Amino acid sequence: MKVLIIGLGSIAKKHINALYKINNQTVIYALRSNKDADQYLNVINIFDFDQTKNLSLDFVIISSPTNFHLDDIERCLALNTPLLIEKPAFDSLEVGDILKKASCIKNYIGCNLRFLDCLIFVKELLELNKYIINEVNVYFGSYLPEWRPNTDYKVGYSANKEKGGGVHLDLIHELDYLTWIFGQPKHSSKILRSKSNLEINSIDYANYNLIYENFVANVILNYYRRDAKREFEIVLDEFTLIVNLNNNEVLKNGVSIFKSEQTIIDTYTDQMNYFIENKSHKMINDLDEAYATLKICLQ
Repeated sequence: MKVLIIGLGSIAKKHINALYKINNQTVIYALRSNKDADQYLNVINIFDFDQTKNLSLDFVIISSPTNFHLDDIERCLALNTPLLIEKPAFDSLEVGDILKKASCIKNYIGCNLRFLDCLIFVKELLELNKYIINEVNVYFGSYLPEWRPNTDYKVGYSANKEKGGGVHLDLIHELDYLTWIFGQPKHSSKILRSKSNLEINSIDYANYNLIYENFVANVILNYYRRDAKREFEIVLDEFTLIVNLNNNEVLKNGVSIFKSEQTIIDTYTDQMNYFIENKSHKMINDLDEAYATLKICLQ
């Protein structure tokens, strides 16, 4: 298996490690912009996109900064090979005819939380039972300066809106799993702010209201909470479910009913397996589906 990866940051390395875990004989090429770039594991550095045309690639992973995604997708379409594109798909809704062009190839937007056991458990539980949902609350707050040890958080893409950063895009996972479980809302509204002491120019607080037929889902995201919290609460007529994503656990009225030892890192391998093994042209969370969710962030 031969794979090209564009962008070799922290998320790209998780994809690479997942590939090697699945098949340690995988040949991985990385398109680099800096000719002095360090070698990572057995990845082969290349420095000119034209070199990719004779590689007989099985697929391409796009994990460059979000503001480069549109151009990277455009040029990769010429390779006529499947695309795994790291979330978010774009940093703008102005994408021309790229959705139509990409529809002819297998493509998937990497939202690995769809493979987290506790969320799969809750999705299946709600599908099997006709519970009355009264209210949904999602909260994810964590401290951006601690995300990537030994790096200056202020120069990373998360902190810079011109690179496609901002908590509304960076943490789009929460909107993604909500729309995966409940579908697209009928209406939505949002508040986006950048008022914390982090001294960054990207959005550091996002608050969404997603209006469904019979309930409202409230989503709060931030970059500045030091005691990280990541929870998904579903208030039903009969009881309340709380999904603790950090613990991969589901509680019913405060009592644990599901717990998994799976880690977030494990979901990258599960996601990669899905992408490789699914031969269907139509993938979950393809560009069309991801673009619909992106509208909640940007419209």
